[in-house]
Amino acid sequence: MNRPPFRGFARTGLALLGAAMVSATLGTTVSTAVPSDTSSTASGVTRAAAARGCAVVYFDLGETLVHTDANSRTGYLPGAAAYLRELRARHIKVGLITNVPSSWGATDTERAAALKNVVDEEWKGSAPFAWEDFGDRILTPRTEAERKPAPALWARAATQAGGCRLVYEGETAAETAVAASLGYATYQTGRPERPAYLPVGLIEALTHGAH
Repeated sequence: MNRPPFRGFARTGLALLGAAMVSATLGTTVSTAVPSDTSSTASGVTRAAAARGCAVVYFDLGETLVHTDANSRTGYLPGAAAYLRELRARHIKVGLITNVPSSWGATDTERAAALKNVVDEEWKGSAPFAWEDFGDRILTPRTEAERKPAPALWARAATQAGGCRLVYEGETAAETAVAASLGYATYQTGRPERPAYLPVGLIEALTHGAH
């Protein structure tokens, strides 16, 4: 069966999470580190952004927000649409970090447009995928060497975050481990013993609790 190229890849590794309050709530650890930067200016921006509750939540796409069935029809995973609406209501920005063929375009914009076409052509359900929520925060590999779990896409997203706390949610443990190593607060989705997604209130608490 043909599967869209944005679906999740390797499913091995360990999910890294940290923050005592999240550990107490979910029985897991959620990393609260911010992107490392040795300059005092960048550190000041990060602290100021955290103080005002600034966060950007990046997602994988396939099997994190959407699922493609045996008939090659794509739709939201349970709870995904409502979760995106809640993030929007709380004014928390979202983005995508997802693998697509680098041949789909010379820029993130071109590759994002190709991705939208693929998803929209196969979409099922009355409500379309909420592309407008993601704006220009759809990051895809410029070369095959940048494909996740290589760290390039998470590193590129960090340079565009304006000092905001970065969160990554995906179904693949190997990917959440790499994101955590780069300073993201991470959450592995698709595990039946936990909420489908990192609760929005905890995202807000992570931003305000940063140092």
